[in-house]
Amino acid sequence: MSNGNNGAKMAEELHPHPVMEQLNNVQYCINSPPPWGEALFLGFQHYILNLGNIVLIPSIIVPQMGGGKDEKAKVVQTLLFTSGVNTLLQSFFGTRLPLVVGGSYAYLIPITTIIQANRFSVLQNPKLRFMHTMRNIQGALIVSSCFQILLGFLGLWRNVVRLLSPLSVAPLITLTGLGLYYLGFPLIAECAEVGVPQLIFMVVITQYLPTYLKLKRPICDRFAMLFSIPIVWLYAAILTWSGAYKSVNEAKCRTDSSGLITGSPWIDLPYLFPWGVPTFKFGDAFTMMIASFVASVESTGVFHASARYGSATPVPPSVNSRGVGWLGIGTMLNAIFGGVTGCTATAENAGLLAMTRVGSRRTVQISAGFMIFFSIFGKFGAILASIPVSIMAAIYCIFFGYISSAGLGFLQFCNLNSFRTNFILGFSLFLGFSLPQYFREHQMCSGSGPLHTHSRWFNDTMSVIFTSHATIAAMVAVILDQTLQFSSDETQKDNGSHWWDKFVVYTKDVRSDEFYKLPCQLNRFFPSY
Repeated sequence: MSNGNNGAKMAEELHPHPVMEQLNNVQYCINSPPPWGEALFLGFQHYILNLGNIVLIPSIIVPQMGGGKDEKAKVVQTLLFTSGVNTLLQSFFGTRLPLVVGGSYAYLIPITTIIQANRFSVLQNPKLRFMHTMRNIQGALIVSSCFQILLGFLGLWRNVVRLLSPLSVAPLITLTGLGLYYLGFPLIAECAEVGVPQLIFMVVITQYLPTYLKLKRPICDRFAMLFSIPIVWLYAAILTWSGAYKSVNEAKCRTDSSGLITGSPWIDLPYLFPWGVPTFKFGDAFTMMIASFVASVESTGVFHASARYGSATPVPPSVNSRGVGWLGIGTMLNAIFGGVTGCTATAENAGLLAMTRVGSRRTVQISAGFMIFFSIFGKFGAILASIPVSIMAAIYCIFFGYISSAGLGFLQFCNLNSFRTNFILGFSLFLGFSLPQYFREHQMCSGSGPLHTHSRWFNDTMSVIFTSHATIAAMVAVILDQTLQFSSDETQKDNGSHWWDKFVVYTKDVRSDEFYKLPCQLNRFFPSY
């Protein structure tokens, strides 16, 4: 008996951290909602976090289109409404994961190309130019949404995702978070005196206070956003009212510079095609289709991270494909209601699951209710939407980091002592950083990518693909993983496929129904394969 106990202790010492298919320190998993009072505050945090994404994209695009404060406020309210609806659709009928659906940055390049088209630049009236540009964007989004719907519901995306293994999904998820680095400290630096205190507050409240206070319930780390944002926001407002920001360069530090409060109506019900009948152009539509493909790749990374932090099993390919199909429907809703970009699963909200350790589906459904409510009652929503960007950027630094670490967590199923594993992992991560940076630098310096063929839509298509860190890392990892000695049993163990195989087919693991089964009879229309 003593020898057996000694052997068990030695084995425990050799393997102090066993492999875990599901995180066991998540307090509320997907199907276990917290109490209603706690769930309301958690849902409100998800709503505030998604506001950064909702406000930032129109702030970049609308002024370039000739739109003013009223147009910007209208687009923000539209995106907020459709984000709420799409989040509900995704949580009930899509992947059924606790994730929020928001606007995608993958569409910025094709949208910018449409804005800079000569046919719109000749229009002298800014409002007229805005309306014609929006109609063209809406038409391109409608075509791309149809492509994404077919990609998801016909099961085509399922066949793509089946090529993933733990070794290739690790760089995909990791660069889904790290690839958004430009939304972190670069935005904090635009107003460091506001962003840096917010970052310090978040780290202290979430990581240090729980250790010293030792409360019975995890309040500090669970509601850190609700504690820190009002303090820093009030501090920024005092600086604004005191006249600390007088120069034009300091406008981004002001709490009254967004123009959303004055531009938003008290009540505004969304309606179809508010900017007129959509127009269609082949080149714009094709580039937007490629953007929807990139958004699907990045959303796949968020799907797996959300499942990890929701204490669920890895997402089966069929469920992944179903989620992409509903993202396509979300992009269609964005287009017909007058949104300015397509849909994606937001990485920052998946990071919030990790910080709060609450992966409940109910919390994001509540946040969707807040989005719909505040999109209709515009003045109230505009107050929260005017939170300075540097405050949101400080929060992103933490949540994007959580997403990146979720990807690295999948390496526990791989053999990191294998030279093949080390090459694929290191090479895909390095190219995932390096190649998009090369394209991004060209995009920033010259307004276009490094390719200069006579076909603008082809140049933009390449730029859309090669500026996505997650897409490049995933493509390189999958190609190498599928071609470098893939057939051997040793390779299957090295890349984690021997563990991953039971999640590739929906019916191979009994837990799939627990997390991903559709309610009622909907499986008849959207079956799992």
